[in-house]
Amino acid sequence: QVQLVESGGGLVQAGGSLRLSCAASGRTFSSYYMGWFRQAPGKERQFVAAINRSSGITYYADSVKGRFTISRDNAKNTVYLQMNSLKPEDTAVYYCAAEWSVGRLRVGNTDYWGQGTQVTVSS
Repeated sequence: QVQLVESGGGLVQAGGSLRLSCAASGRTFSSYYMGWFRQAPGKERQFVAAINRSSGITYYADSVKGRFTISRDNAKNTVYLQMNSLKPEDTAVYYCAAEWSVGRLRVGNTDYWGQGTQVTVSS
């Protein structure tokens, strides 16, 4: 089992950058695929990015490709989401997630979620 805590959200102007962090408890962090999702008001939660156990493979939603970068540090039990060139439509609560299967993770089929961190991008 793993517990997840996100941080790093905030208010930023369009074109700016933020880096989100997700700290995981437990000694099996490196066994999980890790991902980020977001949910805007009135919308369903959507996949943003995922990374495999060894950081060799990453996955991105088309809407963030080229602007967002997911990374992880297994020694620190932490996964990051570097967000550049932010747009007002990136405004959402961002959630960290963990799962043994990347297929399950990418569709949000997991029991392991953080509490979320708010990202607001002003125009």
